Amino acid sequence: MLSLTILLGALFLYGTGREWYRLIHEHGLTISANLFGTTYYSLVGLHAFHVTAGLLMLSIVLLFGLAGRVGGEHSARLDVLSLYWHFVDAVWVVVFTVVYVVAR
Repeated sequence: MLSLTILLGALFLYGTGREWYRLIHEHGLTISANLFGTTYYSLVGLHAFHVTAGLLMLSIVLLFGLAGRVGGEHSARLDVLSLYWHFVDAVWVVVFTVVYVVAR
């Protein structure tokens, strides 16, 4: 499951990058274009940064797990990482609603 989570997070970042490319090159929407551009890139960019940080941490845990270096004594740390990842996930629901539903 951890591998699938990392894959889906990476796909999310890839999709975000493609969307940004399209918005910039096809629609001219940059961070300085208008208030929506500033808000959009700030919200989505901050979220993408946190997803990147989460993916880095999850990847480290996966590598240590595959090497047999994760044990019961690490459960509290893994719980904190899980809470972080779920918080980032829940924030996306808010960002998605604000940017893609309300702003349209």
